[in-house]
Amino acid sequence: MSEKSSEKSEMSCVEFVQDALRNHVAPPGSGVNVGDRIRHAARRLGWGHSRTKDAWYAAPRISISGDELRKIEELTGLRYGRQELKELDELIGRADALLEGENADLYRPIVDAFRALARALDRAGAP
Repeated sequence: MSEKSSEKSEMSCVEFVQDALRNHVAPPGSGVNVGDRIRHAARRLGWGHSRTKDAWYAAPRISISGDELRKIEELTGLRYGRQELKELDELIGRADALLEGENADLYRPIVDAFRALARALDRAGAP
C-alpha cells in the first residue's frame, strides 16, 4: 500500500471518529459548550482530554488505533463502513453485468431497485 493511500484511509477513519464523537458520543445536548462535550466524550471513552480533543478536531497528526475504533463502534453502534462499501460495490458490479446480458430488459427494474436501496443505505445515519 502506498503512503498516499495509507494516509487517505487514516484520514477517513479520523473523520469517522470525529463524526461519531460529535454526533453520537457527545451530541450537542450533552454539554453547554464544545469544551464540555469534549470532556464528556473523554469520560465516556476513557480517553485523555488531549487525545479526545485531537480526535474531535480531526487533527492531521493523529491516527486512530484499532482498539480506539472498536471502542467507538461499541459505544455508538456505528460501524466503520469500508467492508460494507466494498461489498456494495461488488453487488453493484454484478447488477451492472446483468444489464449487459441477453435479458437486460427483464433485469433493469430489479437493478434500478437495488441501486435505490444501496443509495439509501449509503446515506449518513442509515442503520
